[in-house]
Amino acid sequence: MRQFFGMSQTGDLKEAVRGLSNPQLIMLISNGEQFEMHVKELEKLYPQIPSIGCIGMSYDTKIVEKGVSVIAFLDGVSAAANVLENVSSMPVKYIKRLEQDVEKVNGSWENTVCIDFCSGNDACVLTTIYSVLKYKNISLVGGTGDAGKVSANGKVYSDAVAYAIVKNNNGRVKAYKENIYHQMGNYSFIASRTDKANYTIGELNGRPAKQVYQDILHVTEKEILTQTFKNPFGKVNGNDTCIISIKEVNGNALTCFRQVNDSDVLILLELGDYQAIVRNTIETIRKDFPKISAVFSVNCLFRYLLFNDNNYMQKYLQEMSVLGNHAGFVGYGEHYNNRFVNQSMTCVVFE
Repeated sequence: MRQFFGMSQTGDLKEAVRGLSNPQLIMLISNGEQFEMHVKELEKLYPQIPSIGCIGMSYDTKIVEKGVSVIAFLDGVSAAANVLENVSSMPVKYIKRLEQDVEKVNGSWENTVCIDFCSGNDACVLTTIYSVLKYKNISLVGGTGDAGKVSANGKVYSDAVAYAIVKNNNGRVKAYKENIYHQMGNYSFIASRTDKANYTIGELNGRPAKQVYQDILHVTEKEILTQTFKNPFGKVNGNDTCIISIKEVNGNALTCFRQVNDSDVLILLELGDYQAIVRNTIETIRKDFPKISAVFSVNCLFRYLLFNDNNYMQKYLQEMSVLGNHAGFVGYGEHYNNRFVNQSMTCVVFE
């Protein structure tokens, strides 16, 4: 299979798709102002071709911040695209669509992946989708777009998740997740006075969450929202750590980008040697896949901001390009199988 990446920094879709013929799946990443127009235009240019889309930034060896990009798979891919609606209340209502698409593509854990673009309520969405994928052990990689909108097959949806089931007819696929954080000291907290609906932590070990965070890291209230780039919370899940980013300060509470429940045990994380971790990820992938056709990744917005602040983003994209054809988008939350993660990179590699 092959992966196509085309872009226009000015939002010219025809420029972005120049040279693209006979795609078997198209992914559109556009800006908020032109998204709906681009969705309609793309469907006219490539009618009946499975497609999904969202609003956000994208990249291959360079970042596209406000324009439009198209990532397409061709030459040896079988794909189906669709949408689950009402994700804030009942995405399971539409589960038959996903079941039919998985059967249609007829893939296996070894050669098939699900890629999704979500508008929100990620944890519920992933539980729903994975209830189908788990029977064939099909991996999932995806993320949350901006402005609460996604597209599938030429239509724009709010409160929905667009997905594509992608089978590599000529080789394997494998999903990866990269974590650039590790535990800081022996800090451990029991969360209480949480608001599950609003992702808020009221107290940690019986004290106001904001005060606990400030006391440990010696930061002002204004600095909390940038300090989380270096020191997010973590929730240990078996051998894995789920990163929990701080979204905003709410009085003496902290609102996060993912749900925390009463009695959850949290740890404090600190930024590791991210350049070395990236090199290790690249080396791991190269060992697993001596021959790579494509890499599609989702990088968290907070990673993008962190890398930008440290003048590393462009170098990061250059380093990832040694894998071959690498492209992806910047998400507001990353998906890895049945897990909704923050401040991470997830990717799928095609042999």
